Amino acid sequence: MQLEKKIYRRFGKRVKELRLRSRLSQEDFADQAGIDSSYLGKVERGERNPSLGVVARIAKAFGITLAELLVGV
Repeated sequence: MQLEKKIYRRFGKRVKELRLRSRLSQEDFADQAGIDSSYLGKVERGERNPSLGVVARIAKAFGITLAELLVGV
């Protein structure tokens, strides 16, 4: 597996983990982050490479910094 795909999968796992801790559905969290829920699902599965802007919106929706979001990725 390419390094990039591993990173996408780890990032997606991190987003899903934080979302589940927040007890939010994909739809509810996607609304808070200002992204499409189907796109969020693809990010969580490591199927998409989100732009830095999307990553920043995800961090903001969680109320954390980019650095905190990327811990373990």
